[in-house]
Amino acid sequence: MVFKRLLGSLGVGGPSVDTVLDPGAVAPGGVLGGQVHLQGGDADFTVEHITLELVARVEAEHEEGESEGTVVFHRHVVGGDFRLAEHERRSVPFSFPLPWETPITELYGQGLGIVLGVRTELGIAGARDKGDLDPLAVRPLPVQEAILEAFGQLGFGFKSADLELGRINGTGQQLPFYQEIEITPAPRYAHQVNEIELTFLAGPAGLEVVLEADKRGGPFSGGHDVLTRFTVGHHEVEGVDWNARVEEWIGGLVDHHASYRPQDSYLDHGHGHDHGHRSGPGVGTAVAAGAAGLAVGVVGGMVAAEVVDEVGDFFEGDDEDEGDEE
Repeated sequence: MVFKRLLGSLGVGGPSVDTVLDPGAVAPGGVLGGQVHLQGGDADFTVEHITLELVARVEAEHEEGESEGTVVFHRHVVGGDFRLAEHERRSVPFSFPLPWETPITELYGQGLGIVLGVRTELGIAGARDKGDLDPLAVRPLPVQEAILEAFGQLGFGFKSADLELGRINGTGQQLPFYQEIEITPAPRYAHQVNEIELTFLAGPAGLEVVLEADKRGGPFSGGHDVLTRFTVGHHEVEGVDWNARVEEWIGGLVDHHASYRPQDSYLDHGHGHDHGHRSGPGVGTAVAAGAAGLAVGVVGGMVAAEVVDEVGDFFEGDDEDEGDEE
């Protein structure tokens, strides 16, 4: 999808910019490519820089409750320092790697409700204009897909996914937010666990896999959360029985008897609040587990409309950033 916007800071007759991404989804750490198409205005202009920003719709916890906003999590200058003549057409190609921790937005080609975008900023004669957004599609890394496939084959289901502002202590997290994939338990674990939250923190060598279980209470005790973390190399995607590996992880997690809350040792939202179990923006996708793994579907027309509204609101433009990671 291509978005056009006349530079409001330059008024009528200023240049316009279209950014076109290469088709298809990109994996975390993979190369994002495309073209920035410029159309000259009614006079010559000096283009000081063309900058692409990666932005995400993120949930934040604070003393007043919860809110949502956009976070810039990467900036890349793709060109600049040239003269754009009157009515000149010029295309600037670009390619750069996505951050390894970029959240995944789809699984098997189906959206998870995560909203990411690429925003083009054009700097001309000392003025900056943040143009409209192109949606960014991110597919899982092979090892991420293998783990999610194993969950599906073991009978777990997808509930929702969101992005949360904050950091998971004790990890190598780089971005100012993290992705949570909420998973419903397989039938054999349903009496022990309400849900499981899965977070991938990818890097050049592999993944940190963070699992948090919302455990049910017993006759004489209340429910509580337990959290554990594992490291997996990218090279392990082949030759590993992922069903057995995930089964081992979950077995250890649900049998854990500690009653600490996870934020005491891992989770830091910056405000000292408890880590809640929330559904993120675009909630309404559901994953049914089967022999083919996790398959994504939308739960009803009303929820589907909410997903569309959320994405539409985001790409209509929201320049009030919650944070900025360069």
